[in-house]
Amino acid sequence: MKFLLRKCIVCGEYTFKEVCPYCGGNVRIPHPSRFSIEDRVGKWRRQQKREFYMKRETSRGT
Repeated sequence: MKFLLRKCIVCGEYTFKEVCPYCGGNVRIPHPSRFSIEDRVGKWRRQQKREFYMKRETSRGT
């Protein structure tokens, strides 16, 4: 399934374009990934999420 709706990570506006027409920011698909009991990449995905938020907190200086 191809998702058309996207959300800007800068201003939070929804759009169908690859780049936000309001602020020029990056966009991402706002839908969660499909659930599966046999989550083959779950461990890796959770690790990446933890590392992302750790970097984000250290860059804020909190």
